[in-house]
Amino acid sequence: MEQFLLAAAFVVVAGAGIAAAALLVRQRRETGDLRAQNAVLARGLDLREKELRHLADVRLPELMESLHNPGVRVTGPLHDLEREAPAYGQALRTVTELFAGSAARVRERADLSAKSTLRAMMRAVQSLANEQQLAISDMQERHDDPDVLEGLLRVDHMNAQLGRRAQATAVLCGSWPGQQRSASSMSDVVRGATSRIRDYLRVNMQGPVNTAVTSRAVEPIVLTLAELLDNAARHSRPDTTVEVNFQSTHNGVAIMIDDAGVAMDAEELQRAADLLSGDASVDIHRLGDPPRVGFAVAGVLAARYGFRVSVDTRSPYGGVRAVVFVPSALLTDVPGERAPDPSAASRPAVESPAPAAAADVPATPGGLPKRTRVAVAERPAEDEEPPAAPDAGAQPPPLRPARETAAGLGAWQRGTRSGRASTPSDGEGPGIESKDLRP
Repeated sequence: MEQFLLAAAFVVVAGAGIAAAALLVRQRRETGDLRAQNAVLARGLDLREKELRHLADVRLPELMESLHNPGVRVTGPLHDLEREAPAYGQALRTVTELFAGSAARVRERADLSAKSTLRAMMRAVQSLANEQQLAISDMQERHDDPDVLEGLLRVDHMNAQLGRRAQATAVLCGSWPGQQRSASSMSDVVRGATSRIRDYLRVNMQGPVNTAVTSRAVEPIVLTLAELLDNAARHSRPDTTVEVNFQSTHNGVAIMIDDAGVAMDAEELQRAADLLSGDASVDIHRLGDPPRVGFAVAGVLAARYGFRVSVDTRSPYGGVRAVVFVPSALLTDVPGERAPDPSAASRPAVESPAPAAAADVPATPGGLPKRTRVAVAERPAEDEEPPAAPDAGAQPPPLRPARETAAGLGAWQRGTRSGRASTPSDGEGPGIESKDLRP
């Protein structure tokens, strides 16, 4: 009996041990599974936390910067979210797309608002500059004193630069150039552009072509050339010249501007090419401080009117060569040019009745010479006594003769008016080339 009880107790103890062992194995297995699941969850939580911090600290700022600077590269996720957390990765992509779209819309609205404000301001500045130009021109007509004329011409030149800057800013903001002009010769177009820059004395124009720019394209090309000439002069030494040459082609005319300044590196050339292409809208917030608007204005006008501008060629003087290509569609005959009369060769030559009837002296329809300011300034007053002979040791007066001063000022004035006039130039007066302006 006792043996039976011992055997039964052993069986019970063995069964309890086996059950306990099985329970322990099962518990250990479940504990391992729970630990593995906990590890997966912990890794997923850590992954999400790191990705969220990376999104806020790195990816979104880079995305915002890329909207202003397309060259900025936006960093991707830290982990392979497509494999480890596809749903979370899709959620992050949705967040970045919404952020990019919202930022782009905000930037677009800010750009439109800034352009609208600047456009209205520049219209007011242009109006005041035009009124001031009329007042200066009226004063130039009423004054004969060379000193007064010299001061007025300086003011006129500064007003022209002010008007160009306001005009360029208005064009960048979506406005039109604001002036309608008649067809002008290539020489007058370059002279008009030269008269609007500060270092106009350094511009040297050579080899003009016998062609003209159509009315609708005159002012855009003048403004484009003025910006390129100003850029060339500012980026080269003040003792060097800026050379302007023309090259006729089978489908247009190329205007080449060469400076002896600092060349552009590859990044600057790519940036300039993007601006000059005129393909994308110009963000006025990305033009630098202070803003550099020259290439941007040239690109906007070139895309709008159908000519091309490039700066991807090295100047023979070590600087940059800017080329403005004007296609044949924007060219016409020189205004006022008439074909020669075939019968003129058989006519006998007729001498002028008086030297005053020469082509360079204004005359009445009857052939009599007109009174001019220069002639009045040269002629001494009848009641004045001739000046006494200077002493042997006296120094000659350093002042220029009135005629020479008036002639130089007149040449500057004729060139300026020829470049800015709304009617074709007759081509008789000298322009503001450097050879006419240097003392």
